[in-house]
Amino acid sequence: MTPILSAQKIIRRFGPIQVLHGVDFDLVPGQVHALIGENGAGKSTMMKILGGYLAPSGGDLLLDGAPVQFTDQKQAEAAGILMIHQEFNLALQLTVEENIFLGREKKRGLFLDHKGMQDEAKVLLERLNCHVDPRTRIRDLSVPNRQMVEIARALGRNARVLIMDEPTAVLTNRETDILLEQIDRLRAHGTAILYTSHKLDEIRRIADRVTVLRDGQHVLTRDAAGFTEDAMATAMVGRELSDLFPSKPVPQEEIVLSVGNLTVPGRVRDASFTLRRGEVLGFAGLVGAGRTELMEGIVGLRPATGTVQVMGKALKPGSVLAAREAGLVYLTEDRKDKGLLLGKNLTENLTLLALDRFGRVRIDKQAEDAALTTAIREFDIRVNDRAMTAGSLSGGNQQKLLLAKTMLAEPQIVIIDEPTRGIDIGTKQQIYDFIAALAARGKSIIVVSSELPEVIGLASRVIVMGRGHIAGELSGAAITEDAILRLAMGVAADDAAERETA
Repeated sequence: MTPILSAQKIIRRFGPIQVLHGVDFDLVPGQVHALIGENGAGKSTMMKILGGYLAPSGGDLLLDGAPVQFTDQKQAEAAGILMIHQEFNLALQLTVEENIFLGREKKRGLFLDHKGMQDEAKVLLERLNCHVDPRTRIRDLSVPNRQMVEIARALGRNARVLIMDEPTAVLTNRETDILLEQIDRLRAHGTAILYTSHKLDEIRRIADRVTVLRDGQHVLTRDAAGFTEDAMATAMVGRELSDLFPSKPVPQEEIVLSVGNLTVPGRVRDASFTLRRGEVLGFAGLVGAGRTELMEGIVGLRPATGTVQVMGKALKPGSVLAAREAGLVYLTEDRKDKGLLLGKNLTENLTLLALDRFGRVRIDKQAEDAALTTAIREFDIRVNDRAMTAGSLSGGNQQKLLLAKTMLAEPQIVIIDEPTRGIDIGTKQQIYDFIAALAARGKSIIVVSSELPEVIGLASRVIVMGRGHIAGELSGAAITEDAILRLAMGVAADDAAERETA
């Protein structure tokens, strides 16, 4: 079958830095082609070239067997090639309807046909089981619903080639299942799909063919059938990945954080727990359970009532500065919008929380530069140019920079929300090692994660939240996926047993 779109010996340079070294693969009608690799392997760059956002520095693109050069993404879209971005490409101030039809608005006479667009937007969203009002502004939507709007916009354009960059990174399991069902429908209608994800179980489930990139090099292209997750991971990182999770540090008896009856209005009620020195404490629960809101309430990012004690001393409520001065810091789940200044360089991001260490009147640039050198080495931040912006880093390296920035403030307690969202398996292993090393040094860590294997593999104790309150606590051998899910859904063990025997 003739490919719709082919990449032949694609090269891409950014100045003197070459990031793609002759990449080849074909996108065939009715086939899902997965593109996988570690963060920084060149996947997003390759996708942007295919989608018209970047021009190749060498090699050829073929559309229906004929050479083609896209001057911009509009030309690619006119050819039926659409891209769903990992970083949302939505206008926050516009409504759902306006975003879905941006650039192809429907008219009734001289006026915009808002009712027609709203009705069609509703149909597209209902295909994804997303029940948001098309008149809602994007800025008022949750992150998962923004992703669904991005996907609905692409579905509405009847793409011949659909490029999907980490489309499920912010989706729940239920939302992911719905999206994969839509992909099956698109495949059945002859759409060629290029799909990238760090969730290798998704790749096994959805892909027909797989291409692996490593450091911008084309490692292999092969059928997905028989290509195991372990084999994929080995091809991505160039080494065997065994013992993904490090040994769990043994916590000390000293309590460093005590939270009592903390209530975040409308989100969390009467949450109480303690954290010990050197402990990795996991927080699990379904999306919307209130985990992030609880953490934001603890560190002063949200109004909250109740008590928070750090090292036995009461923490001033509603003050992020007071929390940081007490040795308590929070790594947000939204590293792009809240964690880093993407338009600023690496040094400015790294030292932002600890500027007083580099001079109160005049910043010691030499000391800042030395701090960046240390951070790059200790956190293995892969950089092409020290002067590059944080936004130019891959997702995994952004997360490492955020972790380095946080640790430069020398905290005693670190709350990490979704530590490996959108990160490849090799970088995940590094971050898991960083977390274990911090705990071994006597730091205390709270890990909030939607990935149950992550919570189970890292934490010696897990607190499960459901519907805004703490549903239960598990430790040791009792920490299992089944036990966590039962607590998260409010299902008692004896109820589950009765259903199994019924």
